[in-house]
Amino acid sequence: MAISETIEREHIENLCLDPNNPRLGRHVIEEKPGQEEILRWMVAEGVLDELAVSFLESGFWTQEALVVVEEMVGRKKKLVVVEGNRRLAALKMLFKAHKGGEDVGQKWLEIASSATPSKMQKLEEVPFVRADSRKEVQAYLGFRHVSGIKEWNPAEKAEFIAHLIDSQRLSYKQVMRRIGSKTPTVRQNYISYRILLQMEEQSDDISIEKVEDRFSVLYLSLRTKGVQTYLNIDILADPREAKLPVPKPKLKRLANFACWLFGSEEKDPIVKDSRQTDRFGTILESPKAVEYLERSDTPVFDTAYRMAGGSEAETAQHIERAADEVEEALGTAHHHKKSKRLRNATERLGRDVLQFLELFPKLKAGLLSED
Repeated sequence: MAISETIEREHIENLCLDPNNPRLGRHVIEEKPGQEEILRWMVAEGVLDELAVSFLESGFWTQEALVVVEEMVGRKKKLVVVEGNRRLAALKMLFKAHKGGEDVGQKWLEIASSATPSKMQKLEEVPFVRADSRKEVQAYLGFRHVSGIKEWNPAEKAEFIAHLIDSQRLSYKQVMRRIGSKTPTVRQNYISYRILLQMEEQSDDISIEKVEDRFSVLYLSLRTKGVQTYLNIDILADPREAKLPVPKPKLKRLANFACWLFGSEEKDPIVKDSRQTDRFGTILESPKAVEYLERSDTPVFDTAYRMAGGSEAETAQHIERAADEVEEALGTAHHHKKSKRLRNATERLGRDVLQFLELFPKLKAGLLSED
């Protein structure tokens, strides 16, 4: 059957929130939370009130049916929602507030105050479809939340991919086919997540919460040659070889790397956002810049980047792009000799070029002698 095409309905009290929902995060899942704990966490972390208002205004659409599996919850087999936990949590909070629950908060009481008995009655039973097992529904979840329109955050995506690879011994290509992503993306997510786990084991000073919050920075940094070399990571490794991406002799460097990217309890990260990851890779390619980062208690990103020659390369790239543009303009400029706009732009260009030539007297003299 895999995922049934038959729509069924069930009272929300008989539907359970998923204790293995990737949105909860590893730390919450490991604590084996009960239903009330899961609900409190989802209210705190998710924007559920907007869903509740939508349900009161428009009802619960059949085409948004929940996906459930039958599993043991405690000592009883129950219907556990594996897709649609935010919707179920919003409904549970709405009914809790409608009954005058003391611990729901003023906002939920205000939302429930607009609910008529007839509206609440229509929301008591919600549509769902059954799946044979979690394994059967994983391809659907992967496409919907990793590649699809209702994406998980970057750390949740990577954890889901790692779960498929580690628990089912799937290859990158097999995961790619299941979730509709690209093989390099699957591989980089897996290696990034395995590095996160190594960080967690390596040091108590590394805040894994910060790593998870800025997981895209870790993911993007692995594209750079500097990071791959500094940590001795094989970005093309197969899953078996990539299970411990950073070799043991480089674990001290991994602690440094985590501190620079994500900070610690005492220090702020030197990489402030994902746009700096390419420059950070350039820094790690320079032994001089790396030595500065490792010995300094409060290293400065721009200082390290200058040491790595990054600003020189960027300046040269600006001039090279400008030269390309000028050469292209020369091909048509003679058609517009009477253009005032072209004259003004040429004057501005000439003044800038003269300033640059002052930096290189011999070059200036050579060019003038050619004339």
